[in-house]
Amino acid sequence: MLLRFAPRPAGARPFLSPTGRRLLAHVTNVESIPKLYHDMSMIRRMELAADNLYKQRKIRGFCHLSTGQEAVAVGIEHGITKHDKLITAYRSHGFTLMRGGTIKSIIGELLGRRDGISFGKGGSMHMFCESFFGGNGIVGANVPLGTGIAFAQQYNDAGNVTINLYGDGAANQGQVFESFNMAKLWNLPVIFGCENNKYGMGTSVERASAMTEYYKRGQYIPGLRVNGMDVLAVLAAIRHGKRFVQAGNGPLLYEYQTYRREEVQSERSNDPISNLKERLVDWGVMAEDEAKAIDKDVREKVNEEVSEAEKMPDPEPRLDVLFEDIYVRGSEPSQRREGPWARVTEVIGQAHTMLHRQGTVRIQTDVRITTRTDRQQAMNEPVEKVRSLMQSGG
Repeated sequence: MLLRFAPRPAGARPFLSPTGRRLLAHVTNVESIPKLYHDMSMIRRMELAADNLYKQRKIRGFCHLSTGQEAVAVGIEHGITKHDKLITAYRSHGFTLMRGGTIKSIIGELLGRRDGISFGKGGSMHMFCESFFGGNGIVGANVPLGTGIAFAQQYNDAGNVTINLYGDGAANQGQVFESFNMAKLWNLPVIFGCENNKYGMGTSVERASAMTEYYKRGQYIPGLRVNGMDVLAVLAAIRHGKRFVQAGNGPLLYEYQTYRREEVQSERSNDPISNLKERLVDWGVMAEDEAKAIDKDVREKVNEEVSEAEKMPDPEPRLDVLFEDIYVRGSEPSQRREGPWARVTEVIGQAHTMLHRQGTVRIQTDVRITTRTDRQQAMNEPVEKVRSLMQSGG
């Protein structure tokens, strides 16, 4: 499933021939193609900003960038709807933006801010929004989750599909093959996608996999290899796959061949954004001035939202914040909903709110904590003691 277009002869006028127009129309509306360039440029500029913040040590922990792999996220998003579901591994910034996140909320999350898309708790690997189920930090663990999402869609007769993505580093996981089996057994509406960027962390695929043709790994699931550096190829493939799956044919397996190591000169020349721009200008779909205007708009928008994200406040250091969004409401362990521990959390939360507003506070309370050795101690102490307990993990 690779799209190949002949270049325009030297000296010829830039125009899109009827044949070329019909070919592109099979992929998408010709007038909407510049939006592909805009979206890829937006992801690239955002990732470059994140890289800069990481080098300044403003972003701590992991920071998995998708620079060079923008065509996969953009091509897939333009081929599905918001009613379709998508789940991926930890290299998820671009998918988060395409699914509905904002640059400000994504950068805010990377900076650990309270107004980040996951309230500053998830960081680079755990971002979520409507119809996007992450961003998952455990290699391969999102594949069975995505299969379960597809099962839910089938069970509810939703008529939509699930895009279930993972990297070549996860392709050898047993849970991936178990998911293949369940998906085919029940003919679930799921498109599995292996983003093969040639390396799992620092290990080349040849050193880790006995067979590197990942699109053949499904055995009883049809597979296709897609040029993941060509957004038009990705778009054509996902639209074909969605029709196939929605027709009740069961799952599909795609291997997106892409690359993330930009320091390799041969891959720099295969950049998905510059190549698309060159072709669109060459075909007469987009003028050079229009491309420059898009570049300028993207640069200004990203700079503005990154600046706003850096001004976001840090989260308040409250104990109760640690337990937010952990359980579905009403499913918490009983000791979290009632009893002394719930009261302790409430008291500490109130104390820190007052400290944040007033600078000092004293607490009088009758809360008693039962330890594992059944010893009891009174919680009738000044806030300095409460803060000490929090700092020591108590």
